[in-house]
Amino acid sequence: MVVELLKFKVPSEHRDLFIQQDAQVWTTALSTYPGFFRKQVWLNPTEPTEVTIVIHWITREEWKAIPQIELDAIDQRFDRAFPYSHEMIESSEYTVMGE
Repeated sequence: MVVELLKFKVPSEHRDLFIQQDAQVWTTALSTYPGFFRKQVWLNPTEPTEVTIVIHWITREEWKAIPQIELDAIDQRFDRAFPYSHEMIESSEYTVMGE
């Protein structure tokens, strides 16, 4: 299993909408691809503008097999659904051991 960790900076007044639209657009789309296992949203209690999204994939190969053109189309749908400023400040990949 691999974990994709994405950290965003989002204005605190739009954080709830960001999370809602992320679930409606990104989670709905990603859950249709082979290898998708689960997705979590982590909130930093001391930094209200920080949203961390953690996506668990069964294999790295299945995750990376998603065509970039499809990811770009999902990203465009998200940008239409959430027209407010947001910035990805971290993108990391981790291997889960012992599962």
